[in-house]
Amino acid sequence: MASSELSGTDLLAWRRKQLSRGGYGADLDWLLDLAGGLRWTELQRLHLDPGARVVTLSCALEELELLWRRHLDCHEPLQHLVGCCPWRDFELTVSSAALIPRQETELLVDLALDCVSVKPNSLGSGRWADLGTGSGALAVALARALPHWSGHGVDCSEAALALARTNLERLAGSADWQLHAGDWWTPLEPWWGGLQLVVANPPYIPASTVDLLDPVVRDYEPRLALDGGPDGLHSIASIVMSAGRALAPGGWLLMEHHHDQSEPVAALCRKAGLEDVRAERDLEGVARFCIARRSS
Repeated sequence: MASSELSGTDLLAWRRKQLSRGGYGADLDWLLDLAGGLRWTELQRLHLDPGARVVTLSCALEELELLWRRHLDCHEPLQHLVGCCPWRDFELTVSSAALIPRQETELLVDLALDCVSVKPNSLGSGRWADLGTGSGALAVALARALPHWSGHGVDCSEAALALARTNLERLAGSADWQLHAGDWWTPLEPWWGGLQLVVANPPYIPASTVDLLDPVVRDYEPRLALDGGPDGLHSIASIVMSAGRALAPGGWLLMEHHHDQSEPVAALCRKAGLEDVRAERDLEGVARFCIARRSS
């Protein structure tokens, strides 16, 4: 893409014109940053003194306008249009092969690391797994945070595994990780009883409501990663059912779930014999995560 140079005044006029067509300012600013190379802080300085600055963008305004119109007219996710998504302290490659990583899921990583740092030296070595790895977001984060651990990412979608491999090779290439095709715990059977930390962000949206989602999600993200069955708990129940055998003694399981599933997910964990079951809230205060462990 060809770069372009223009005055701050002209850029802000272009921005106002695009927003007059619809959409949100924060989304357009995100596009200017990721596709145009204009950092948010620099844009804020332009608002204060537009006439005193010349802006250099990494692509032409016409190209940015085309992407913005595709987002408005066809509801294409901006992340798909630019092919990347900032997440935690790195930038993931994204595509329609897997869910776009959400900001609230970042907290699942912090909760997981808190679990394994309870014991002295417990961060030194171990084995983690990411069930339903998708883009590999959680796997990348764990591989980077636990460099002396061995890790496994599992997904039933070959396209998602290819995307996860791209991200892991680029962002966590020196870590010890493997990817496996299959259904939840099944490909990890050789390591059953030795998994100290397992995370999962499985499909949890009730099937009847998937078609009611915003078009930007419903039409561009894989239904396989959204549809959690009639009650939204089908995949979660499958994961919990085998956790007592697959986890190491004292091993942790952390799952993300729908905003109204905290109590039934906790009940599933207790019924499966898991201990220390508790709920954790997301950035908006909603009970979004379940944490449990196998008896030691």
